[in-house]
Order: sequence, then C-alpha cells, then structure tokens
Amino acid sequence: MSYLEYAVKSAPTGVRKILYLNWPLAIVLVAIACTGFLMLYSVAGGSLTPWAEPQMKRFAVGFLLMLMVAMVPIWFWRSLSGAAYLGTLLLLVAVELFGTVGMGAQRWIDLGFMRLQPSELMKITLVLFLAAYYDWLPAKKTSHPFWVLLPVLIILVPVALVLKQPDLGTAILLLAAGGGLMFLAGVHWAYFAVVIAGGVGLVATVFKSRGTEWQLIKDYQFRRIDTFLDPSTDPLGAGYHITQSQIALGSGGWTGRGFMQGTQSRLNFLPEKHTDFIFTTLAEEFGFIGGITLLSLYALVIVFCIWSALMNKDRFSSLLTLGIALNFFLFFAVNMSMVMGLAPVVGVPLPMVSFGGSAMLVLLLAFGMVQSAHVHRPR
Repeated sequence: MSYLEYAVKSAPTGVRKILYLNWPLAIVLVAIACTGFLMLYSVAGGSLTPWAEPQMKRFAVGFLLMLMVAMVPIWFWRSLSGAAYLGTLLLLVAVELFGTVGMGAQRWIDLGFMRLQPSELMKITLVLFLAAYYDWLPAKKTSHPFWVLLPVLIILVPVALVLKQPDLGTAILLLAAGGGLMFLAGVHWAYFAVVIAGGVGLVATVFKSRGTEWQLIKDYQFRRIDTFLDPSTDPLGAGYHITQSQIALGSGGWTGRGFMQGTQSRLNFLPEKHTDFIFTTLAEEFGFIGGITLLSLYALVIVFCIWSALMNKDRFSSLLTLGIALNFFLFFAVNMSMVMGLAPVVGVPLPMVSFGGSAMLVLLLAFGMVQSAHVHRPR
C-alpha cells in the first residue's frame, strides 16, 4: 500500500468520502454550467439579469445538494426508490388537477419560490426505481414475459400522464430512458424488436389519425412534424423557429462571430434563445469550435459515468449510473438534433446550459446519486 492510499484510508470518514468523489465528473459539470452562465449573460445583452444570476444561484444550491446526496450511502437511495417513484407519480396527478398553465401546456406546480415540473423529476425517479427493480429481480427471470410486463407498466403510467399535459418531448425521453435501462439490465433483444415494429405502426396510425375525431396528438405537434420535414413551407409561421436556428448555426462558421456579436440572438430573431435554442446562440458566437467543445464536455460526462459503472461491483449502483448517463445523453442529443433540424422541435432544454430551475436541480440531484454510487462502491 502506498503512502497516499494509507493516508486516504486512515482519514476520517467524511474526509475520505470527499476524497473518493468522482472529481473529474464534478469538474466537467462545473465547466458545462459556466458555459451556460456565459451564454445567458450574452443573450441578456451583457447583463447578469434576468437569467444568468438566478441560474448561478440555482447551480450553487444544486452543487451543494449533489455533494450532500453523495455523502449518503447508496443503499439509502435504493430503499427510497419505490417511495420516490410513487411520490413523483402523485405530483404528476396533481399537475393534472391544479397545475399551472404556461405556453399552452399544464406542466408545473407553483410553489411560490419556484415552479416545480414533476415530469423532470420523473426522469430520475423512474431510472432509480427500475434500477432497484432489476437489482431485486434474479437474472434468470429478467426476460420472463411477466417480469418484463411489470417494468413496461412502470414506464407507461407516467408516460401517459406526461402526454396529457401535453409534453411529447419528455414522454419520448421517459420511454427511451426506461427502455434503455431494460436493455442494459439484460432483457432479451426480441422484446425490443417487437416494440420497434409496434412503434413504426404507431407512427403510421398517428399520421392516419390527422384531421379525424380520434386524432392522437395535438395540431401544433403535427405542425412541428411538418416543419421538421420541410421548414420552408411556412418560414414565418410554424417553420420560423427552425429557420432562424439554422441561419444562426450557419452564420457562425468555424470560429463564430465573437462573444455577444451574434445577430440572430441580439436582434431577437432567435426564439426561446435562453432555453431550448441556446445552443444556436453558442454556435453563432463561437462557431463550430465552440459547439464541438461543448459536445466534448458532454461526452466526457458520459465517459466518466460509464467508467464509474464498470468499476462498481454493485448491480444497483451500476444500473443507476448507466441509466442517469443514458438520460443525460438523451437530453443533449435530442436538443442538439432539434435545433439543427435533424429532429422535430419537442421542447427539450440543453442540460446545464438552458435557463431553468427544475431541470438544473434534478440533474444535479441525479449526479449526486451517481457520486454516492461511486463513493460507496465496494473497494
């Protein structure tokens, strides 16, 4: 045993836990958040208000929350998984009954000091509950039809509640994250082949339902699909968002126009420039180099999570870490695809960069659990 290893092992428990933290992951998260502060300062015209300053405060609170969660043994979060899932499910029901309406959707609960979006919390509690479920379930039963049906129901109930808000983007993320975790847990690939075939049939049914009494999705969601397929059909209406986004992305070139020199955002051509479309502001001001740098930071988060999961001998901890990494990947992949015109606009924020309270705090809570799994892994 080296002197350093001896010093770590002989340190008090609290100090040892801090030393055992996945510090590379924490540092990359801080770098991503600082990128967000910089862009929120830019889109506000060189002012910390109204977006950058509140975001900094939320990140400070969230980072402390992440460290506090990391200090708690991972078995505690496992034991809490069922209650967390049911509690979030009740919050989704509460949204349906007396939630706050904004931008045509009923997705929030007004707590006075902040607006809580339970669907954001469900992205994490769903992964937490499924990881506990597959840790409890013997490996030989993983692909048995009955034991496959239960997690499918666990996934579909919150998806149905989120679709009623309506929030198609979050519903898709919940489906993808839940299905991805089932695959990681070892469910046979044949089930996923059936689901994919059913998904193709569902998409065909959705298009066939358009204009009928049994139309399956909202008119504005159909317009988003039309816009995705051909934004030029309505460049001043439904296609406005993606058209302006593509102009901003293209005008940035390799190195960008310069910090706070983006015309699309500063002249307010770019819609939702501080939330869903903040990546286009970054690409316009810092170009391809700025965009690929942020993407590299996101990739590092995934790499550090996978490394931590592979190092962990505990099945629950590994599945939880991989599930949260998958969720994080879906977040930024969908947002970047959306603003580049590679996917329909579904209202998914860019993680740790877009302005928003619930998403920021929930993500840092999730990474706190990743840190807890890393700190308390068998050594």
